[in-house]
Amino acid sequence: MSNPINKKQVGQVSNWFPSNDRFLNYSQSSMASPYGLKLQQTILSTGSVTIPADIEWVYVILVGAGGANQGGAGGVAWGWTLKAPSCIVGAGGTGNGGGGYTRYGYVIAGGGAGVNSNGILGSAAGGVTNNSSYSGSTNYWGIPAAGGNGGFGGTVSSGSNGVSSISGSGGGFAGASGSQTNTGGNGGNGLTGGGGGGASNTSGTRIGGNGGNGFNVITGAVTTGGIGATVPNGGAGGGGGGGIAGNGFNASGINGGNGGLGGGGGGANGGGGTTGSGGNGIIYLYY
Repeated sequence: MSNPINKKQVGQVSNWFPSNDRFLNYSQSSMASPYGLKLQQTILSTGSVTIPADIEWVYVILVGAGGANQGGAGGVAWGWTLKAPSCIVGAGGTGNGGGGYTRYGYVIAGGGAGVNSNGILGSAAGGVTNNSSYSGSTNYWGIPAAGGNGGFGGTVSSGSNGVSSISGSGGGFAGASGSQTNTGGNGGNGLTGGGGGGASNTSGTRIGGNGGNGFNVITGAVTTGGIGATVPNGGAGGGGGGGIAGNGFNASGINGGNGGLGGGGGGANGGGGTTGSGGNGIIYLYY
């Protein structure tokens, strides 16, 4: 399906809202906003939403929260919807869990999957530590998120990198026994990035995977994934994925890095320690 973000000027937009507080010329528009409308609200938490009385329809960009522990990135969805008095903003996954979904009106974006889990409602799958396969899902507009592409824990020295798509999946864990260097897979890139895989079990060096990069659709800036740890003796955590609105965090020794604001997946721990939490969701409202 073609990208549904419409950059053409719509007559009813300029007819409804000709004032400068709601209307922009093309050169001032972001790549994701509907032509001519200004960003009016950025919402970071669940609660009530106040829209002016003369507004009935709003345009929304939603991001679900990222999953934890080499977690998948949160889903991204956008479109027009009737105004609503409240919203839900997903909280980032913790432990091994997935992130929460984000919703405003009739538009919804799923939270990224935790480790060894499938994505839902447009989010990406988590990285893999076992002999199974996991997949992402399609978003509100039918655009697929990345499937899981992690390494098989306990049998590989290099975890597979996560898949890059609109939402990147988590990198695979490297847990082979021996004296070699074990390296976790990097998280997949996208508008939201997946968390990096960890490394453990070897008597050699452990290197955690980096988090995948994200992309801020409002400013056009790349949000970077966190860097995985390098540990000569002990497990190594993976970096957190970049969210749509914030960079991922670096791993620290055996501990995974947290995902960035706006759906970044959390990095893996290194076979112990603290798993990286997913980045919270976010809502952008235009009218």
